[in-house]
Amino acid sequence: MDSSSLCRDLDLVAGNGCILTVEQRAALQVSLVTLKKTYKFTRVLFWGKILGLEHDYFIAQGRGEHEMKDRKNLYSLNCMDWFLLPTVTDSLIEEVSVAAKGRFKGDPSYVHDHSGRSPEETMETTKVDEEKRLAVTVHCIDEDVSVVPRGAFIKRPNGLVQINRCFGGLSDSEAHRLENFVHFSKPKGFKKSIPATGNWSPAADFLDTIDDDIPKGSWSLQFEGAGKVCVLRSLLWLGLTFYHVPMTPQHGYIYIGDGIKNIDLPFML
Repeated sequence: MDSSSLCRDLDLVAGNGCILTVEQRAALQVSLVTLKKTYKFTRVLFWGKILGLEHDYFIAQGRGEHEMKDRKNLYSLNCMDWFLLPTVTDSLIEEVSVAAKGRFKGDPSYVHDHSGRSPEETMETTKVDEEKRLAVTVHCIDEDVSVVPRGAFIKRPNGLVQINRCFGGLSDSEAHRLENFVHFSKPKGFKKSIPATGNWSPAADFLDTIDDDIPKGSWSLQFEGAGKVCVLRSLLWLGLTFYHVPMTPQHGYIYIGDGIKNIDLPFML
């Protein structure tokens, strides 16, 4: 959700429970502008909010020239003071998956730990602080369910992925089909976006579509606001809401949830 249109876009997803207080909106409008200038970001997104038992984490994402690679995630407890999240590595993801279970506490210094036996049958304790867990959670949500409309971004000959200034939005009929929405993350080699019209372009069709996501049925597609707003909800990461106004370039997504993946989804469908 682009910070420049924060209040307008929040109204589009308010029906899904994605709401902020007047004070939080006002604080974000000021602090995100400052954040952009401080870190020299090309643009800043309000990514969402992860709910904690004691405090909630507000997440912002700064982007540079390359929209997919030049990203930095930051968090705040008061919508004013922002702190960079640690860089996510494969080893950190593994540590978090072992040590961190249950709800977030709401304290970045809180330490999650887990004791278990190693392959050598010795007792080992894995510890990870909540700040690192938060970084991994934001990263995994982006990898799994960040969504954009087909054609909203283009890949230039030099490899840069940038906003497509010519994108005018999906048509009403296109917005009714999952094949016209793609993951905004590194392609994993699955089915690429190939429009039914056959109007394929390597500049626009370089991302994986969401219609073949496993398990089938992990997305809920609805039209709200008197049928004027296309809304996609992830059932894998409950709380992720994507929105798009057909025939306009207006789109984005926001996550407001507990930061726990719905691993029981295959048994619920």
